[in-house]
Amino acid sequence: MYRNTTFAALVLAGAALPAASALAAPPPGKTLYDDNCAACHQASGKGVKGAYPALAGAQLIQGDAKPLLSIVLNGKNEMPGFKDDLTDADLAGLLTYARTSWGNKGKAITPAEIAAARRRK
Repeated sequence: MYRNTTFAALVLAGAALPAASALAAPPPGKTLYDDNCAACHQASGKGVKGAYPALAGAQLIQGDAKPLLSIVLNGKNEMPGFKDDLTDADLAGLLTYARTSWGNKGKAITPAEIAAARRRK
């Protein structure tokens, strides 16, 4: 009986591990933001005054997605375009992260919206 109880306890404890590690995982899109955007726009989303615009609180980030998608896909000024570097799903996750972080109140971006913006050019 003791063996069965111990085995059951170990199995149940092991089943909890994936849930615990999922809680520790960064929000979707954060890693892509950190890898592709944070060097200029900063991890805080506050940018660098006079050089790289803040994303935290920016209307461009929170408002209509079309201008944002155009800039992110094609680039603007010193910002590179990411149309050839990131998939629709990756860009959707990254942009949703930016639109919902640092107090931003933008809505999520879907991969379908990214695909439509690619077709618009």
